[in-house]
Amino acid sequence: MSGPLSGIKIIELPNIGPTQFTGMALADLGAEVLRLDRASSVARGVGIIPPTPFASLDRNRRSVGIDLKHPDGVATVLRLCEQADVLIEGFRPGVAERLGVGPDDCRGRNPRLIYGRMTGWGQEGPLAHDVGHDINYISLAGVLAHIGPTGGPPTPPINLIGDFGGGGLLLAYGVLAAIIERATSGEGQVIDAAMVDGSAMLMSLFFGLSAMGFWSDERGTNLLDGGSHFYGAYETADGSYLSIASYEPQFYAVLCELLVPLGIPLDPATQMDQSAWPGLKEQMAELFRTRTRDAWTEFFDGHDVCFAPVLTMNEARAHPHNVARDTFIDVNGAPQPAPAPRFSRTPGSVDRPPVVPGTDTDTALLDWGFDADEVATLKSSGGLA
Repeated sequence: MSGPLSGIKIIELPNIGPTQFTGMALADLGAEVLRLDRASSVARGVGIIPPTPFASLDRNRRSVGIDLKHPDGVATVLRLCEQADVLIEGFRPGVAERLGVGPDDCRGRNPRLIYGRMTGWGQEGPLAHDVGHDINYISLAGVLAHIGPTGGPPTPPINLIGDFGGGGLLLAYGVLAAIIERATSGEGQVIDAAMVDGSAMLMSLFFGLSAMGFWSDERGTNLLDGGSHFYGAYETADGSYLSIASYEPQFYAVLCELLVPLGIPLDPATQMDQSAWPGLKEQMAELFRTRTRDAWTEFFDGHDVCFAPVLTMNEARAHPHNVARDTFIDVNGAPQPAPAPRFSRTPGSVDRPPVVPGTDTDTALLDWGFDADEVATLKSSGGLA
């Protein structure tokens, strides 16, 4: 594997969504990520989601089938920890300890091990042991209440904020910070990455604005939530949408120059007059419905307005800018987002397609220091699948 994390060895105890994302993100940057899939997943031939070339969250890893309820399975994990840099897991608090693969067990074998824990509510607190999903975590973090139209219910931003931004990426960020700190201390540590915490962190700007009285709790009435006429998405004549983000004065002035001749009474001097926003939004909405999305894109092209067509995933893959940057790549016939961010000397890459649970049990364990007889014995005992 190439990438800036080449040489880093990570054990992934898989769980749905966020932990998968962390494993993918770290593997994309060159880490050797060994996923330990449940024996039941190996028996079915699938994990949480059936294996497919399009399951990009499962790419770039090898998979060992293991039974964590079997003592030989637990012993295998602890032995792997002896040479690993990082272990990441997504169990509910206390589950890893009950299985015998908690932080004390694993770090007892290797004090340099970084043990990353991914949960929704965190390892402590009144809700720590409650079930939940992305929408619940962002609800409690003060995120969901502020997303959606005025007068309507909150709109879930799919599971980008809790699961992936405030969850999987938060854990990856924590892992990297712990690796840097270990270079000085020589010691690993335990990371408590909670989606409720990460989601709240992503809202830092807006918590500040709210505390200063510059943000209303009423959805769809603020500067960046679609309340202003110069920051939002407008439907076009073909049923598509165009996004406008002309909130800096210099960009708003250009928007004025372009739309005033078309009958929209914009004035740079009154840009922040919130009482005028609803009326201007309505007028602009009527105007944008008179041309197609592509026509408006051509109209604004070359002007410093801050605009972009609102593209579907399929459209995004074909857009010339994304094509030029190779933002999307093809892995065995399946389009996927490319590894990010980009590095000048040690670029990330996709070297392995999405893995099927248990595919690499023999070869991966041999590479991690087990011999063939040991692997055969562990399989016959039921510790490995």
